[in-house]
Amino acid sequence: DIIRTIRDPEKPNTLEELEVVTENCVEVQEIGEDEYLVIIRFTPTVPHCSLATLIGLCLRIKLQRCLPFRHKLEIYITEGTHSTEEDINKQINDKERVAAAMENPNLREIVEQCVTEPD
Repeated sequence: DIIRTIRDPEKPNTLEELEVVTENCVEVQEIGEDEYLVIIRFTPTVPHCSLATLIGLCLRIKLQRCLPFRHKLEIYITEGTHSTEEDINKQINDKERVAAAMENPNLREIVEQCVTEPD
């Protein structure tokens, strides 16, 4: 429910409406007492989607802000659905790269627009 309302950076639709994320793409495993591993696999709309990294960043930021329990997040592109999935997977799961991206005011503004709940 947390990620279903994230908006696509280019289109007026949500990631759920575009089938970038579905209920089946979310996996939650208990890894300790009150601690969970949350794995998200998202599917870009096209194999060369230039915004796949940005979508992954939006997923990470929204989940970090909204999950009510201790967690470890792993976000991946669904295997075989993007031409540079390996590079993007590394980027969106690297804390330093994510922090650096969020220091960029233009990028941060786009992420905020995508993750803000509609009124």
